[in-house]
Amino acid sequence: MTQIRAATILPARRTPITLTTADGLNLVGELALPADRDPVGTLVCLHPLPTHGGMMDSHIIRKASYRLPALADLAVLRFNTRGTESERGKSEGKFGGGVTEKHDVEAAVGYAAAAGLPHIYLLGWSFGTELTLMWGALPPVEGAILLSPPLRRATDEDLDTWAASGKPLIAMVPELDDYLRPEEARQRFARVPKATVIGVDGAKHLWVGENYVRIVLDEIVRTVNPAALHDGALPTDWEGTP
Repeated sequence: MTQIRAATILPARRTPITLTTADGLNLVGELALPADRDPVGTLVCLHPLPTHGGMMDSHIIRKASYRLPALADLAVLRFNTRGTESERGKSEGKFGGGVTEKHDVEAAVGYAAAAGLPHIYLLGWSFGTELTLMWGALPPVEGAILLSPPLRRATDEDLDTWAASGKPLIAMVPELDDYLRPEEARQRFARVPKATVIGVDGAKHLWVGENYVRIVLDEIVRTVNPAALHDGALPTDWEGTP
């Protein structure tokens, strides 16, 4: 029995992928699948602001790919938006301020759909939540989970577009966020009938600390594959060697 820690990497089939956008760019990424079975749900991950260090290896997204294929039978697709670099490599193009990244979102969702991955949900964090709200209400997408939504680039019009799609939305908002806190978030998201705002006591924008990572991952799984939870939470130990 192994305790799952911050750096634990659980078994999965991990494959480097390349996404090609409608405007001709190649984006680097990775698809993680359960090691020995088909996934029951899919996360397409949209990372924080690349001009402030956000990338496909941002810690919540990385830990989702390390743990959730094994613990929750989820496929986790993560990638670098245009101009973004990580250990996996650098995606072509340059930062588009959330505008030209429309093509990046479409390419990632299109890849997941073409691969036959089931029950596609977007997982956006910070800047990734803006991309989700602005461009993510695509036909293959069943819903979205937002972490630390700033609601700066995404406008009320984008919220109305999401509302019109009828897709569910879960917004996890840190109590001590630098940009948008739970009370204001509830007011802003009130225009989306299927939005649920979850305030997280003590958390900050970057979700630093293993306790907050587990709160986030538990909520993701509660949304996408609740059957994987035991007494409301994911296991904290792994039988065998990671």
